[in-house]
Amino acid sequence: MPYTDETTGKTRAIGSFKWGVYIFYDYDGEPIYVGQTKEKISGRIGRHLTNQRTDAVAMSILDPFEVYEIEVYPLPQFEEVNARHLDFNYAKSVLDALEFAVHGRAVRESKFHAILNEKDPPAPMVEVALPKPLRGCVVTLEVKKLRSHRDVRIARRAQIVARLGQTISEREVKNGLRRTLVTQATRLQNLAAVRFEELGGAATVERGAEDAENKEGES
Repeated sequence: MPYTDETTGKTRAIGSFKWGVYIFYDYDGEPIYVGQTKEKISGRIGRHLTNQRTDAVAMSILDPFEVYEIEVYPLPQFEEVNARHLDFNYAKSVLDALEFAVHGRAVRESKFHAILNEKDPPAPMVEVALPKPLRGCVVTLEVKKLRSHRDVRIARRAQIVARLGQTISEREVKNGLRRTLVTQATRLQNLAAVRFEELGGAATVERGAEDAENKEGES
């Protein structure tokens, strides 16, 4: 995905930026997760989407199969900044403030007024203006066809809810993880309800005794 670097005027791949904040969106265009990186955007997002040892995926907070689009807010002015740089603490405070702003926007955009992050970002120490974002699809048309069907998504989301519930039952966890469980369960209920109504809803439910035995063939 190309991006015009406003500091240089040059076009470059969005994933090549080192510092930035990103939002994941699902197949309904619903914001589901916000994260930050100061290593390289493509590397951080890639580990999420390929399930390579990120806490959010390992704890069943985020399911990579749910991610359809990403929106990235890069901070190109900090490309050369690392942990040994004199401006590192300032750069990190700007990154944290940007995450706070993007996180708040994602929550406001959500129909559930909630996303899957286990933690809320800390209050910002500096003021920051949102940079120009870039949003794009991260799956192929073939993958979209396989993953976007509501019945497939319902089954997958139910598995994630079950895994997250099991994790909570087996460990001492912070309340943020329980909030994530509530959010995922709410999203599952909404998706199942939409699918039910899509197929006709209550008017199409068959009538008959629930536990009636089939007498056909008996003498």
